[in-house]
Amino acid sequence: MKNSILFFSLIFVQFILSQTISDTTEVEIDYVSIDTVSVIEFKNEIHNAKAIAKFLQKLDSVETTKQKKVRIVHIGDSHIQADLFSGKMRSLLQDKFGNGGLGFTFPYNLAGTNGNHYIKYTSNIPFLSQRNTKPNDGKPIGLSGIALYTDNNDFVIELNVRDKSYTFNTIKVVTPIKGNFNLAKTSKNIVIVSSKPKVIYHKIISGEVLSIIADKYNCSVSEIKKANKLRSNAIQAGKTLRIPTDEKEPVKITKSEFIPLTIFEDTNSYNYFSEESLDKVYITSNDITTNFSLNGILLENNNSGIVYSAIGVNGAKASDYLKYPLFFEQLKVIEADLVVISLGTNESFDKRETAVYYTELEEMLLSIKKHNPEVEILLTTPPPSLFQRKYPNTFAASYAKAIIEFAEKNNYAVWDMYKNMGGLYSVNSNAQKGLMSRDKVHYSKQGYELQGELFFKALMEIYTNFKSVK
Repeated sequence: MKNSILFFSLIFVQFILSQTISDTTEVEIDYVSIDTVSVIEFKNEIHNAKAIAKFLQKLDSVETTKQKKVRIVHIGDSHIQADLFSGKMRSLLQDKFGNGGLGFTFPYNLAGTNGNHYIKYTSNIPFLSQRNTKPNDGKPIGLSGIALYTDNNDFVIELNVRDKSYTFNTIKVVTPIKGNFNLAKTSKNIVIVSSKPKVIYHKIISGEVLSIIADKYNCSVSEIKKANKLRSNAIQAGKTLRIPTDEKEPVKITKSEFIPLTIFEDTNSYNYFSEESLDKVYITSNDITTNFSLNGILLENNNSGIVYSAIGVNGAKASDYLKYPLFFEQLKVIEADLVVISLGTNESFDKRETAVYYTELEEMLLSIKKHNPEVEILLTTPPPSLFQRKYPNTFAASYAKAIIEFAEKNNYAVWDMYKNMGGLYSVNSNAQKGLMSRDKVHYSKQGYELQGELFFKALMEIYTNFKSVK
């Protein structure tokens, strides 16, 4: 019996080892008590905080003068597309430093996918769409990571602000095609009056014949027969006849006409500024529209404070963003002071070797810096997850260690979400607390918001330290 137990124990150990990564990178695993599966406390901090010193200085300036904006863009996968983690960060930062505007927004629902609740988008036509996770076949994928496009030359997109704390004064429409749309903030209804032939119907009563009915309406029997496709003069009481007539009746047609605004062209966007706060605008086709694609919209108000943009694509990896150079070109439109990158989960489920992930991430960061040389970058490690809802994702553990080492070497800041969410053996415990979804890969709303709260606390700690020694 003891030999059988030993045999199955060895088989189990070999199985667990088979789930580990194939490279030789050492993975630092949190200390775990096997009996209680409790994870030791881990300090919530930003590694290499000096790499974002200019950003911290700008935060201090906004808090002190209340006359400037600080712009952050958070790029990632489904964790960011849902805008729960990033949305919590936006809310906490804007509560402390002021609400400078929503930032990036996109009509995800028109692309058949999910987004945040702040803006409602509607359209009179269905749009075509494609994500950056698909092979690059020339679709106009840019800042949003999702192509939204049409060759319909009679479209309207209505942008309606649901959350009135995000009304706006400035709008930037990001599109790769020049001059083929209008922007309007109001529409008027035009009533067109015309006429159409009057339609008369007669219900046959007992004893009536066609000649009597024809005399009544001043028409001929043959005209009634033709209008009703009758082959004989026989008619039946209770039936209805259509009566031909030359009379006309008025008809009113109501048509919406949009009043175009004067918009200013920039390198990658079309911009409009309004003295009054807006909560609704329309993007419409114009006289030269043959096709149209939308890569994103940026909304800001006249207040100082934080503008926190969130750009995410379900299933995306760093390599997916790299497939589309337009993404990096259009990123300049945001004028970001800080770029936050949250990727790695999808790479880990592809079981990419750490060195491959490391290389793709580095290439993405270099592409961002190429087009935005002054921007500072903060990386977050991927959170803990399970393969097949059973086996610890050791690839994510390896990525986390590699990201911290990479950042120290290349002067990027890092927040270790992996350890702050409990580390390698935390997923089941997090699930019991209601922090995970059923797949044990994604997190619940509560879990994502906890990530945002922890990230905010770590950022505020280094901000407080910065102010104390400046």
